[in-house]
Amino acid sequence: MNTTTWRQKKTNENSIGKKMIPTFGAYYGTAVCRPEVCTMRVVIQRVKEASVSIAGQTTAQIGPGLLVLAGFEADDRQEDLEWTAHKIFNMRIFSDDEGKMNRALSDVNGEILVVSQFTLFAQTKHGNRPSFIRAAEPAHSKPCYEAFTEMLRWMNPGGVQTGTFSANMQVALVNDGPVTITMDSKARE
Repeated sequence: MNTTTWRQKKTNENSIGKKMIPTFGAYYGTAVCRPEVCTMRVVIQRVKEASVSIAGQTTAQIGPGLLVLAGFEADDRQEDLEWTAHKIFNMRIFSDDEGKMNRALSDVNGEILVVSQFTLFAQTKHGNRPSFIRAAEPAHSKPCYEAFTEMLRWMNPGGVQTGTFSANMQVALVNDGPVTITMDSKARE
């Protein structure tokens, strides 16, 4: 396995100068995400502020930016993480001077709070108790979560906080708008 970290790779920029994620295999920092366990589903919320508490103690908090709830499924490819991170970072959902959603996270110096949430893959077709059989097991989803947050940290240095993987967390937020967007990497929407 190549042990070169992705931070040592050259960065690319698209035609409008936004950061793009370097593409060079499945190794990101110390997290190794196997390609077959990285389909993602995310809920993105534009927030004035957000925080995560565990047992009454605040463990992460951000000011204006995005709260990202991220779930992983045992299916598909590494490129799903890259596609999702790139889309989140460059999505123009912040208001410009005319009140139109025309600015990206980098344009407003926003922060990101990423919280793992396996319940995004709940199946509710049968009965009244949701099934989470499609959600990746922690042994597979934790490296994907870590790789995903590392990608976002690379794109938004110093502006990414995280919840604690698999912990019972209380998430508080002040939704701005409200603006709430869902994305599924497999469907590319």
